[in-house]
Amino acid sequence: MNISALLTSAGINTAVCVGLFSLYSVLRKQPSLVGVYFGQKLSQSKSRCEDPFWFGRLIPSASWIVKAWEASEDELYAIGGVDAVVFLRAVVFSIRVFTVAAIVCLFLVLPLNYFGKEMDHKEFPDEQLIVFTIGNVEEGSRWLWAHCLALYIITCCACILLYFEYKNITKMRLTHITASHSYPSHFTVIVRAIPWVQEESYNETLTKFFTDFYSSSYLSHQMIHHSGTVQKLMSDAEKMYKILKSTHKEQYCGTRLMRCGFCGGTATSFKMLSDERASARRETCSESDGLDERKKECGAALVFFRTRYAALVASEALQSTNPMSWVTDSAPEPCDVFWSNLCVPYRLLWIRKIAVIVALVFFVTFFLFPVVFTQSLVHLDKLTKIFPFMKKLAKRKIMAQLLSGYLPSVVFIIFLYIVPPLMMLFSTLEGAISRSGRKRSTCIKVMYFVIWNVFFANILTEAAIDHYQVSITKLVDAKHIPNLLAKAVPATATFFMTYVLTSGWASLSVELIQPFPLLCNLFYRFILRNKDDSSYAYTFPYHTEVPRVLLFGLLGFTCSILAPLILPFLLVYFVLAFLVYRNQIINVYVTEYESGGLYWPIVHNTTIFSLVLTQIIALGVFGLKESPVSLAFTFPLIICTLLFHQYCRHRFNPVFRKIPAKVAIEMDREDEQYGRVEDIHQKLQSAYCQFRSKALNLHTSGEQNNTESSSVTVSVGTERGDASRFEDVDEITPGKIIVLD
Repeated sequence: MNISALLTSAGINTAVCVGLFSLYSVLRKQPSLVGVYFGQKLSQSKSRCEDPFWFGRLIPSASWIVKAWEASEDELYAIGGVDAVVFLRAVVFSIRVFTVAAIVCLFLVLPLNYFGKEMDHKEFPDEQLIVFTIGNVEEGSRWLWAHCLALYIITCCACILLYFEYKNITKMRLTHITASHSYPSHFTVIVRAIPWVQEESYNETLTKFFTDFYSSSYLSHQMIHHSGTVQKLMSDAEKMYKILKSTHKEQYCGTRLMRCGFCGGTATSFKMLSDERASARRETCSESDGLDERKKECGAALVFFRTRYAALVASEALQSTNPMSWVTDSAPEPCDVFWSNLCVPYRLLWIRKIAVIVALVFFVTFFLFPVVFTQSLVHLDKLTKIFPFMKKLAKRKIMAQLLSGYLPSVVFIIFLYIVPPLMMLFSTLEGAISRSGRKRSTCIKVMYFVIWNVFFANILTEAAIDHYQVSITKLVDAKHIPNLLAKAVPATATFFMTYVLTSGWASLSVELIQPFPLLCNLFYRFILRNKDDSSYAYTFPYHTEVPRVLLFGLLGFTCSILAPLILPFLLVYFVLAFLVYRNQIINVYVTEYESGGLYWPIVHNTTIFSLVLTQIIALGVFGLKESPVSLAFTFPLIICTLLFHQYCRHRFNPVFRKIPAKVAIEMDREDEQYGRVEDIHQKLQSAYCQFRSKALNLHTSGEQNNTESSSVTVSVGTERGDASRFEDVDEITPGKIIVLD
């Protein structure tokens, strides 16, 4: 690939970004799209928007960028929780470390790569990108010490930043744990694999066990029941509640329900009887109790303890001599429980995990085909030797630039869109007991997948394509594998540059536009004629965005000294990501549950892996380039990086796996001191309700905050020239929204 092909890709993606960013700044001002671009605020409120048309709504503006930049970390914490702050700190970490890397590598390493060999360089647009990589440096060059020095600077900077971030996020997690004394999960333990006794039910068996062995600390318990049919009914009820919900006690929604854009139905009025919140809650729980009696109990239950410390001890202890029975785990928060997986027999989980691993292996193997196809398009000149009929396309300059500079990454990204939903399914089958745990497990699977298929598979494919004409036997000869990989890594960096442009820059603009909610909104309004401002809001997609950021970090580290030209594109991506994700957290995504910062160990471990992999690749390149000094100095760097990782793993990581006993005991003492014990115990009895509709929960919680709420009309940009009146949707009243993962 040459410079002109790279510039073609950069130009196309820049135009896409500018166009979609401008379109977003216009769309977010439209009152009809408030449910798409202000879902987070609508999750706490609802409004009726009355807005006369004015020309300022059609003019793009950058006010959303200013507001995203000015938002403080405390505001982001209040809106998105610890996970949102952790994710944004990962982006800020990348900006800092790659700023240092760009300064060092662009001014020190890049000139040495470009002038590494005595050769006649072509004109700039026709210059091949390989001349900007370490592959252009002569063997035995005395300037390779500069690459080793740059590697030391980048590694030291990354480790220092990682240490302080890990330390600060650990404090943030402890603050989150102690911030509220009413977290039900602190007093609750999930018990699975309850032994079956023929003469008694699971309920009786569990009661005998905990009254016998935890008589002083055991408070009560709640059995888990099979919830297939009931859960389906509740899901249908949520959908109907969204259609029939009202801003007042009485709602007339016949036109919304009965009419569509192709037929005119008569309006049928539905009248919702006004009930007190307490009676609604009482009726729901009574119905649930009646259903519970008719449903078969699962071998699982939620057990409540009198103190946090007792719950902590019970969750960590081995309850029986048979590890496959009486299995205990810390319970998630009520809104975070994944109820359907609690009914899965514990003895089947290991079989499910093996099946998921086998399925992952088959899927990764299948995905090698699009990898080979996209990587072959990058090397169009070599592909024409294998397929002569493509020579006509290669002769056309514009077609060649599109095929080699833009199309490969686009095709590859299209194939990657099927990965997150499939990994979410695998994580569900594994038996995650919390929604945040399922998303975190999906995040790890997606991260492993993209690292292998985007990085390693492309490198191996590059080696195969590059040496196809030389000798196919060399690919299976162990003696030639190091040489092939050392040459393939710098050459593959050209594909990684276009991948950053397409998967990075363009994906951020698509994230802003929110195409799927936008299409759903248009369907509801113009097909179903539903004029309600509320919509389906989504939780933040950590399982897709965290792996994306970490993958770009891996590409940045590994290519920093091998192909420094990628660093400016990465820096632009991370700066745009910082602004876009802050805007989405503030305005779009709903935080219904979180893990309390458990994504940071994933970020830390992946960054260490990226650093060590970079050092190992550099070790091989220095060996092939016959630079014994650089080779000798790289060994201690690998050892020091691994030692640093072990220190952080022992110093900080245990806090992310367990609640410290000291913290639990101090909180218990404060409860006794301020007389909160009885109140907490009473709330525990009704905190977890398996069959309670989520929509009813959110609705009643809104009534708790504002029992006398009434609809408020929001005037949107009624003054000429005021282009941002609608961008602060504040004076609106509490309501309900359906939340999707």
